[in-house]
Amino acid sequence: MPANAQTPSAQRVIVGLSGGVDSAIAAHRLLEQGYAVEALFMKNWEEDDAEGYCAAAEDLADARAVAERLGIRLHTVNFSAEYWDRVFEYFLREYQALRTPNPDVLCNREIKFAAFLDHALGLGAEAIATGHYARVVADAQGGYHLHRAVDADKDQTYFLHLLDQEQLSRALFPLADLTKGEVRALARRLGLANAAKKDSTGICFIGERRFSDFLARYLPREPGPIETPEGVRLGEHHGLAYYTLGQRQGLGIGGVSQGREAPWYVAVKDSANNRLIVVQDSRHPLLMSTGLEALQPHWISGRAPETPFRCLARLRHRQPLQACELVEIGADGCRVRFDEPQRAVTPGQSVVFYQETECLGGAVIERGVAS
Repeated sequence: MPANAQTPSAQRVIVGLSGGVDSAIAAHRLLEQGYAVEALFMKNWEEDDAEGYCAAAEDLADARAVAERLGIRLHTVNFSAEYWDRVFEYFLREYQALRTPNPDVLCNREIKFAAFLDHALGLGAEAIATGHYARVVADAQGGYHLHRAVDADKDQTYFLHLLDQEQLSRALFPLADLTKGEVRALARRLGLANAAKKDSTGICFIGERRFSDFLARYLPREPGPIETPEGVRLGEHHGLAYYTLGQRQGLGIGGVSQGREAPWYVAVKDSANNRLIVVQDSRHPLLMSTGLEALQPHWISGRAPETPFRCLARLRHRQPLQACELVEIGADGCRVRFDEPQRAVTPGQSVVFYQETECLGGAVIERGVAS
């Protein structure tokens, strides 16, 4: 019987305890609901701990403090090899191909809801739980649906759209009905030391660091010209892999050109000539797309909708949902047409589809299309 179909008292659940406040409150809420709760701390990156970027030791200490405060057992595991093989090598290949991958999406599918899930089941758990802001709904036919959380700003379904029915059947998201403010307030009432701990940012499991310096350790810098669409040279870039479409910061070219002062935006990565093309209008035609083509479509239900299919889509985390139509869906790809032009449709990122509050799945953006 899938874990989500059982009563709380019958379930042994292992929570992924990261050291942050979200997973701590997830564990607390499960205890309140009558689950038999244990916790697991995952270490997934071996390098650079001494440089201060990767706070694994500090996070483990925080996780231990939370486990002790809640009175639950804490397991530890090292998934560094799995993370390198299943997530980081893909991350590097995508950057080498001048695309901009989203490691958090793959990290959830391959580590948090695969390696962690398998390990937890091996420890005798019937389900796993995390501090993600998302909601799972079971239907009468035994299917599982992923829905957006109450806190629209913190909702993380965008990063969870690659999960499948088996993974969702074993997943619990105790923060589905809470806002971040309520989570922190509850942590303060419980006397948790990490109640005010800053949310983690940066590359999934690797942590905060100066990204260009980090990437330079794995990819060679290949400088080239920064130019306007008309061919006016403005400066030199460090390598096309280090930039993403729509990027405004870190270009190092100032704001004045031909008498007009305005910020510059990355519009085109011209790989054939190693040129970075920039523009001074955030909605320049080179940055706008009326549709997109995407590869590797994944549908949480296991079934693709019939086309044409009206729905909503999101091209990046926290972007307002955009009305669109799925024009064509195949086994290897799909085509999307938007009601309104979209800015900086970025190859390598995910387009994620919704119907009302339900996350249907998504695909990897191949290219933006202008009509």
